[in-house]
Amino acid sequence: MIRMHLPYWPIAILLALLAACQPQPPEKERPPVPKTAGATELRDAIQAPLDKARAAEQAVQDAAKAREAAIDGD
Repeated sequence: MIRMHLPYWPIAILLALLAACQPQPPEKERPPVPKTAGATELRDAIQAPLDKARAAEQAVQDAAKAREAAIDGD
């Protein structure tokens, strides 16, 4: 039975070449571009009822002060 031996020197050269290769540095990462158009609409949709509630609260407080002033003035 004839036994074939594979030559190891091509494998050794290939491994040496692969070990000598330096990986390329990655490209500089860019931060993602924010999508402000949708965020502005969402913020406005949330902020509008809050502003309306603050205005109503201020009107109630002003009416209460006016009523107290009217009661104290009599």
